[in-house]
Amino acid sequence: MSTIADFIGVSARENVEKAIAKARDNESFNAILSLTEARALQRADQVDRGEITGSLAGVPFIAKDNFLTYGGTTTAASKILENFEAPLQATAIEKLEAEGAICIGKANLDAFAHGGSTENSAYGPTQNAVDQTRVAGGSSGGSAVVVALDIVPFALGTDTGGSIRQPASFNGVVGIKPTYGTVSRYGVVAMASSTDTIGVLTTNAHDAGLVMDIMGGRDTKDMTTLDDFFTPTTIEGSKKIGVIREAMADDVDADVRAATQSYIEKLRAAGHTVEEVSLSMLKYALAIYYIVVPAEISSNLGRYDGIRYGKRAEASTLTEVYGESRDQGFMTENKRRIMIGSYVLSSGFFDAYYLKAQKARTLLINEFNALFANYDVLIAPVAPTPAFKLGANAADPIKMYLEDIMTVPASLAGLPAISVPAGVSQDGLPIGVQLIGKQRDDAQLLALAESMEGKA
Repeated sequence: MSTIADFIGVSARENVEKAIAKARDNESFNAILSLTEARALQRADQVDRGEITGSLAGVPFIAKDNFLTYGGTTTAASKILENFEAPLQATAIEKLEAEGAICIGKANLDAFAHGGSTENSAYGPTQNAVDQTRVAGGSSGGSAVVVALDIVPFALGTDTGGSIRQPASFNGVVGIKPTYGTVSRYGVVAMASSTDTIGVLTTNAHDAGLVMDIMGGRDTKDMTTLDDFFTPTTIEGSKKIGVIREAMADDVDADVRAATQSYIEKLRAAGHTVEEVSLSMLKYALAIYYIVVPAEISSNLGRYDGIRYGKRAEASTLTEVYGESRDQGFMTENKRRIMIGSYVLSSGFFDAYYLKAQKARTLLINEFNALFANYDVLIAPVAPTPAFKLGANAADPIKMYLEDIMTVPASLAGLPAISVPAGVSQDGLPIGVQLIGKQRDDAQLLALAESMEGKA
């Protein structure tokens, strides 16, 4: 697969035309919802004329379709935003374009990023890059697949509870969820404001660091952003690494455990100390997540009422406009999460559910902090299984939610975590391993991952 370096110093128009041609050749995967061809070619010509410069000049990329961009629609893979053209661009897009990168299109996702398979898209599911009978993972499934198919060297995603890491694992690419607040969320359709992060999917850890370094930093339009701290670096000495015992339980797929164990042995061979540790709150993380996140979703989706923007249903009263617009515009999973969130925030249930979940979240954070007092990095599988068959979990939302069990703890604690390829299953399906670090230790995580690439 290509790296960013392969596109540097080459005609930008040639880069863009090749990427668009590859996108069209792979339409059967349904990974891309739209191409921004006219604007991409215009910017490519400007790069070739020397009017646009920068460290990524002429490098094509694809953004998940919940990033506001010029040159086409931003749908969040929903019907309610089917014809929405953004009046502004996301800060992350603006920063990449300032360095000469060229967005050629928008990737498919679970509508409003609600899902773990990209089967909840209003425009149909994305198929796995390795096996088209299987899911791409989600919600950034389209972004993972376009990188795995070598259409572009990097794609942007969002990770709220595993939405970059899990599809990266399922498609055999690198995906990073940074420390909460590393990259501005301004101009990105909100899911859950306390766990949403902006990250990238690439073919290698070095490229992930390059892109994150450009996107990171404080933004006055997003008060949750952190001062710029993300500076790519090399690995500093040997690391003390903790294997999360609860994530290696017998109910985890045997191939996943084997691939994780193989990566652990490579870490030991490289001189790192690896020991088993316990994260007892892991078993509660999913319950915490599916109370806190739907509560925030129900609040964030309140703006889609058919009045200010988006789909407006034909109706005779204001109440009916609200109801019909949302009924026609939201997918079943969107409605399910709104209902759960409204319930846990309602009078009489707020203390029993939402407040208790936030207290439990603090206990999880405290347990992570205790582990990081003695360990530099934690390691666990990304998901309990390799990519599952399309439709296998569609009828059972609880079974689908269980796929997030490994990834939501880091999200709830605001920690950086990266999914890196660790092996393949007996069926030839990619399997990733997850490296979790302390807050603001993103660059060292990527340096560790880069140091392990190509290890036999």
